[in-house]
Amino acid sequence: MEELGMSKLYLHQAQAFDAWAEGKDVVVTSGTNSGKTLCYGLPALQTCLSEPVARCLFMFPTKALAQDQLQRLRLLSPAEGLQIETYDGDTPKSHRASIRKTVNVLISNPDMMHVGILPSHEAWGKFFRSLRLIALDEIHVYRGIFGSHVAGVLRRLLRLCEWYGSRPQIIACSATIGNPSGLFKELTGRKPYLVDSDGSPSGKRTFVFWNPPDVGDGRRLSANIVTSQILSNLAGLGQRTLAFSRSRISAELVLRYARRYEERDGPKSRIESYRAGYTAKERREIEASIHSGDLLGISATNAMELGVDVGSLDAVVMNGYPGTASSFWQQAGRAGRGSRDGLAIMVAHEDPLEQFLVRKPDLLLEARNETVSINPKNPRILSRHLLCAAQERPISPTELAAFGPTAFELAESMDRAGDLQFQSGLFYYPRPGSPAADVNIRGSSGDTVRLLAEGVEIGQMEHWRALNQAHAGAVYLHRGVTYLVKELDLEQHEARMESAKVDYYTQAVVQSVLQPSPAFRTAALPQVEVSVSAVNVTDLVVEFRRRSLDGDTVLGAEPLDLPPETYDTVGVRFDLPSLSEEDYLGQLGGIHGIEHSLLAVAPLLAGCDRGDLGSAWFPLFTDTFRPAVFVFDRIPGGVGLSEALFDSLGGWIRAALQLLETCPCEDGCPSCLMSPRCESMNDNLSKKWTVRYLNGLI
Repeated sequence: MEELGMSKLYLHQAQAFDAWAEGKDVVVTSGTNSGKTLCYGLPALQTCLSEPVARCLFMFPTKALAQDQLQRLRLLSPAEGLQIETYDGDTPKSHRASIRKTVNVLISNPDMMHVGILPSHEAWGKFFRSLRLIALDEIHVYRGIFGSHVAGVLRRLLRLCEWYGSRPQIIACSATIGNPSGLFKELTGRKPYLVDSDGSPSGKRTFVFWNPPDVGDGRRLSANIVTSQILSNLAGLGQRTLAFSRSRISAELVLRYARRYEERDGPKSRIESYRAGYTAKERREIEASIHSGDLLGISATNAMELGVDVGSLDAVVMNGYPGTASSFWQQAGRAGRGSRDGLAIMVAHEDPLEQFLVRKPDLLLEARNETVSINPKNPRILSRHLLCAAQERPISPTELAAFGPTAFELAESMDRAGDLQFQSGLFYYPRPGSPAADVNIRGSSGDTVRLLAEGVEIGQMEHWRALNQAHAGAVYLHRGVTYLVKELDLEQHEARMESAKVDYYTQAVVQSVLQPSPAFRTAALPQVEVSVSAVNVTDLVVEFRRRSLDGDTVLGAEPLDLPPETYDTVGVRFDLPSLSEEDYLGQLGGIHGIEHSLLAVAPLLAGCDRGDLGSAWFPLFTDTFRPAVFVFDRIPGGVGLSEALFDSLGGWIRAALQLLETCPCEDGCPSCLMSPRCESMNDNLSKKWTVRYLNGLI
């Protein structure tokens, strides 16, 4: 350690090591650049050096992060004979057999574990028998559908370890979140020892919330342009700066604009982009340019927040709210390293949530304890992993308890449907081959649509996402190339597209029809009943809108004729008092406004991306003949977001009220009440009545 410039451990590193030495499972939560790698790296090295036949498994959510950690761990290793290797989709097939036989520390990801290693576990028998430690890094990324699937993968992994006679300890690391122990238990089924004392040094970090200037007609300058100006100016001052954007097309636009603004000292630009789709060689070249000082600015997507080493940075610019509070802190934490000071700037888009955060930045600055929600019991997800587990090895009824309290009942129903076969006291997978290849762990299960660009498959998309994002006329970006969808063939499960140069992006408009079941949680507010229930949702994509790249101006809209998509999920329901004769249209505008305002701030309370939630409002709902507003998980089966909102009911309503009261407009505007996704183009919204209703709820 002294050769690497380390003479002693930080407090959280020492606590993690001591807990591991006592045989405990451990979860560590601390800030960015706090040295979490040593929390599992040192126990792994100690294990392998003291027991030469021992094996360790490190799982990272992305291949890029795995490659980055590979280099760090090799530097940390004091033994030349200790073999540390990555095993993922990029590993040459000619190398895989030797890695299986000789590796000491295997670095992989949940995708490869799910589709490559577990279905072929017989070839990994020696590895599983000797597996002593599993390290899970960046577990805060395992949220929503992806996290729910990863929980299934981990339960299958631990089940096979038990079959081979091992019980590996687990060390997990996370950004600062509100439920690290709970998330660990949901992912693994085990209770961990919590280490939450961050002993690493930290410099001063300055936060700036930057609202683009008003350019007239109630519109603001594009956040892409403002981000590019800030990136160019900081790079021009010699500050190493990383600009985050939520989409690849935004990252490319920021790069393009920044290069226009920068004052070049020579033929080579000081600003480059860094995102998924680049080769390892290209990434290494960019990283080397940053370390040498030749490159001062990077425009990247959010994938860079996970700690991939691009050197010491002076500043971070966030092109819009990253989507969750934990992502905000992860990205901000990339600026400054150790005791160095750093600058973090968030540029707000013209969106109610982001404008609200500019007005109330304390909501983010005090939101480091965001809760991460997953739902391993989601029947669509759990059923797929039961199929995979039964193919890997027939399942006994007693083993199903590890998959959750609903697993046995679900397995019986799958037996009746013929998906599983119960005989001789075990559930068998009754078909040849492995079902894992048909299960996309980064999305909910179901039919997939192949994305064909000039006849070549460039990816796949779930059926229900394809209706929103791969319909005829949609703009789709892949590896820096823009495509225009020409046809969505649902019978052949294909979306056919061609490369195109367009100066707009597209956004689908969805209408939702809901049929709730009886409530399983209720709360009584003044004149209002609030409940949580299972909800059957029918989504209909009715049109798509073309929006300008430089802003959110609607350039046009076209109707769509697509089949409805029906799924069961979970939602929060507000049953409001009957309308009176006083200002009837204003009351309708208030109910519509409740839907908009509650949905706008919901991601802050649920700790999710805005696209993970849906909403609907009804002047007269069928079962009560009273107005009703719904906010629901836009994920088949639900992943716990609605329950999290219900648990934060008072704070949720107050945040919605603050959203409106902190905006100086009189009648509602894009900064508070108007939604770019509103199916009725924000017609009939009343800020006055919305505020009145929300005050009544409180």
